[in-house]
Amino acid sequence: NMENNQGNKLGKKIKKLRTDLGLSQDELARKADIPYTTLTKIETGVIKKPSVYVVAKIAKALNTTLDNLIE
Repeated sequence: NMENNQGNKLGKKIKKLRTDLGLSQDELARKADIPYTTLTKIETGVIKKPSVYVVAKIAKALNTTLDNLIE
C-alpha cells in the first residue's frame, strides 16, 4: 500500500547514500554513533518515524543535510 511505501522512503534514501559512499551498515552506524540495530530498522522501514535527533546524526555521517533526507 501507498502508506507503507511512503514510510520507507527515508530508509531507501539512507541506504542509497550509504552505498554510494561505500559504507556498510556497521560502518555508518558507528560513524553516526547510533546502534546498528536502529540503522537496520530504519533502512528496512521497521522504524517508520525515527527521531529527528537520530536522523540528524545519520545525515551528518552521510555528509548530507537533515532536510535532504526527510524531504
